[in-house]
Amino acid sequence: MASDYRPISITSVLSRMLERHIVRTYIYPALQQPPPGLHFADQYAFRPTGSTDAALIALLHTVSTMLTTQPFVRVFAIDFSKAFDTVRHAVLMDKMARIAIPDAVYNWINNFFRGHSHCTKYDGITSELADILASIIQGSAIGPASFVITASDLQPMHKGNVLVKFADDTYVIVPAANSDTSASELNHVQTWAEKNNLKLNCSKSKEIIFAGRGTRTKPVIIPPPCLNICQVRSITALGVVLNDKLTAADHVSFLMASCSSTLYALRVLRDHGISANSLQDVYRATVLAKITYCACSLSGLCSANDFARLDAFLR
Repeated sequence: MASDYRPISITSVLSRMLERHIVRTYIYPALQQPPPGLHFADQYAFRPTGSTDAALIALLHTVSTMLTTQPFVRVFAIDFSKAFDTVRHAVLMDKMARIAIPDAVYNWINNFFRGHSHCTKYDGITSELADILASIIQGSAIGPASFVITASDLQPMHKGNVLVKFADDTYVIVPAANSDTSASELNHVQTWAEKNNLKLNCSKSKEIIFAGRGTRTKPVIIPPPCLNICQVRSITALGVVLNDKLTAADHVSFLMASCSSTLYALRVLRDHGISANSLQDVYRATVLAKITYCACSLSGLCSANDFARLDAFLR
């Protein structure tokens, strides 16, 4: 298939060093003072103060706060097809021109994305060169920051709705009072995606509905799906399993299942004579790293039984 062929364009070490200097010295400071129409506070990836922990805390805090006054909250986990491969350079540079960076830096970045071409050689036949007018260069230091700028003008269409972004992982949060705006909000996202040469993948996007505690005795009337996006009882958000009850039970089960095979591999290494220190290093890098991943953002969702299960598993 034609989609299986894409340019391999990893920049050199010296180029990445210069790119990092440009990003840290000019682009990151400019993100702290966004111009009208661009918004970076809801983006938690590829920023000095961003992290998966921060994104999950923002997502869970927003949902929990809404549930104090709303019977339910709808969260749409949006999937964009090959987002980093389809960023149009002309649109990116138009947004780049609006942030507070020196003209010389803007011209350097513009030149950085220009003059690239690609051809495919198959079965002894080489295609003609085609100019590369879209995509973020793989392995570059300036690429991730460029995507952050690309997504900066994607904002909620209706007051009260919230967006949480981590790179191309986008979560649209809609409280019950705004439930009837869900379709127009998603249409707005789809229109934005088309304008920016992205494609909203509805088949991979998911919707989860969180219900408030006060509604457990009174069933919540589930609103119908929007844009044929499947409604599910749990989603995997940034590597963490969230269920519609806002508990960590499903994530703890996922961790235990995922780490069991790793523990078996560690036993095999021990039986083959690996040293105790090396075994501890592998354990910390695999099992412990999985269990502590985003632990601070999930601790409030864990029950005493969840902690007991993890404690018994690690003994």
